[in-house]
Amino acid sequence: MYDGVEDFLSSDNSIIPIRYSYRDIKKITEQFKTKLGNGGYGSVFKGQLRSGRLVAVKLLDKAKSSDQDFVNEVATIGRIHHVNVVQLIGFCVEGSKRVLIYEFMPNGSLEKYIFSHTKENYSLSCEQLYSISLGVARGIEYLHHGCNMKILHFDIKPHNILLDENFNPKVSDFGLARLCPTDKSIVSLTAARGTIGYMAPELFYRNVGTISYKADVYSFGMLLMEMASRRKNLNALAEQSSQIYFPFWIYDKFHDGSEVTIENDTDQEMKLAKKMMIVALWCIQTKPDDRPSMDKVLEMLEEEDGDLQIPNKPYFCPQDSPIADVYSSNSWTSDGTSVSGSKGPN
Repeated sequence: MYDGVEDFLSSDNSIIPIRYSYRDIKKITEQFKTKLGNGGYGSVFKGQLRSGRLVAVKLLDKAKSSDQDFVNEVATIGRIHHVNVVQLIGFCVEGSKRVLIYEFMPNGSLEKYIFSHTKENYSLSCEQLYSISLGVARGIEYLHHGCNMKILHFDIKPHNILLDENFNPKVSDFGLARLCPTDKSIVSLTAARGTIGYMAPELFYRNVGTISYKADVYSFGMLLMEMASRRKNLNALAEQSSQIYFPFWIYDKFHDGSEVTIENDTDQEMKLAKKMMIVALWCIQTKPDDRPSMDKVLEMLEEEDGDLQIPNKPYFCPQDSPIADVYSSNSWTSDGTSVSGSKGPN
């Protein structure tokens, strides 16, 4: 099975990640001396290669992960190299042991910088978060259109965005990823995959639309909204009931022409935050056809002048949507342009 993975990686002359023995892994981590944290599928330890290069070593928990998750990771991330995608350096398959070795990202995950404002985890400025959002968008756009196979991540969220020493972002954790030919945009899944709060509606409701790379666009939109507001989208402890689900609240504010302010932000920062929020609203449209592609998302984020048009209000599920919103819509073609209904930004 795993020889097949290596054959797959080498079939198109991609660089094959180095295969290590479990004995090597113990040496690299000094017997798993320094634990960096726990992920959804196991524990991560700090390590050092013989060359002196620092690495992050993910020891997969057999009870939480499957061999298919491991294959997905090696088969997808092992074949690509991009400045905004974390690099897989090596792996280990030995008995029941499953280990992945990544480049070390000293600033950890984005999650702690947008939700935790302690002395240890200082807040990032709006400009920094905007720059990070561009990097994440470029990474996802590369996965969708920059490889000889389209890679659908299916688990874009703050925890899976890692930051290097200069706070450059890299998309990580490809355990749920799927590969599909570049000329095929629709994939079939036997079960919904992803993290609640970031999963696209079509993963739950068949009548919303087909499952495609637009599911990643939705997840990015939820991430972008949290980055712009520096709060979780769903907050049961919100002071006002209308603020419990932030995307709905922010949409109503924009739709009514009300000003939105974020504590300590300058006018320029608020302008950036507003742009990020509007782009996020486009990304989290209920129907996948109404969402822009990632290259269009990048274009909107990088737009310097002009106000972006507010899209239709997104909904949790199709039965929540007014009929006019479900059947009209901001439909996008494969190149990201609007073809019917209300138009997106030019």
